[in-house]
Amino acid sequence: MTIQECYEAMGGDYKGVMARLLKEDRVAHFLGKFKNDSMLEPLETSLAAKNYEDAFRAAHNLKGVCQNLGIIKLADSSSELCELVRNGEPAEDITPYLEAVREDFSVTIKALEQALQ
Repeated sequence: MTIQECYEAMGGDYKGVMARLLKEDRVAHFLGKFKNDSMLEPLETSLAAKNYEDAFRAAHNLKGVCQNLGIIKLADSSSELCELVRNGEPAEDITPYLEAVREDFSVTIKALEQALQ
């Protein structure tokens, strides 16, 4: 799988990331770092502990990294979760939002594993 095909598989913005990072080998380098960094773990740990300040920070970090790398689908789902915990304990059940982040993260990692072999 090429890097461009990887972006298609994970719901990303290949043209946008290429405009920012300019070279595909640079994009691949940062995607490799993302693949090897378990950014989902701090989010899940914080939510399980009902530590919404840390959960906000983890969701915000995930969103930001995804936006910079053009991983749009995961950026969008993590952004929704981020906003739900921005002001502390959310008023609604966050389970479907967390599941969306998990699913998008899984799709992203699978695509990255295929592209970065």
